[in-house]
Amino acid sequence: MLDRPLHHLINPALNRLAAGLVRRQVSADQVTWAGFALGLAAAACIAVNRPLAGLALMAASRLADGLDGAVARLTRPTDRGAFLDITLDFIFYASIPLAFALADPAANALAAAVLLAAFIGTASSFLAFAVLAERRGLTSLAYPKKGLYYLGGLTEATETLVCFAAMCLWPALFAPLALGFAALCGLTMAARVHAGWQVFGEAR
Repeated sequence: MLDRPLHHLINPALNRLAAGLVRRQVSADQVTWAGFALGLAAAACIAVNRPLAGLALMAASRLADGLDGAVARLTRPTDRGAFLDITLDFIFYASIPLAFALADPAANALAAAVLLAAFIGTASSFLAFAVLAERRGLTSLAYPKKGLYYLGGLTEATETLVCFAAMCLWPALFAPLALGFAALCGLTMAARVHAGWQVFGEAR
């Protein structure tokens, strides 16, 4: 829900940073892998009860996640890059609830499991829609520069990161935050299922 306005706000700065990376011959795939490594380092910090360090690394990771697309657009976007970006993003998103579960299994494990189940729902509905949209030659008007059809929702990347930041700032509130966000993910999944039912129910 917030991704599109945020992109409009930060894209000029990202494009300037990306131009500097291109001049230094840094590839989009290198930025993607660096962002993923930072994301896993963030999860590791959270797992050993260093959530503020995890938050700082998470912010750096998501900066890289924004930069890789900007670098790709300034050079040559590839299917491999789009594949890496979405795959490693989903692994990162799953790593954060798992890290909180490891940090305090008794308090956090059940809520983390519910949130991870909700993430599976949002991810599978997102990817299934993208595959069939590609088959039909559909293009997202909201996100035309994405490497695959990007179907938005109530819980997109921005909302997820805000929730993760809140968890890092107030780790004792992880369980209610996780359960509340899982409920919002459920609404996103329902909306995507409805969209798929409507769009793909039409004859080709």
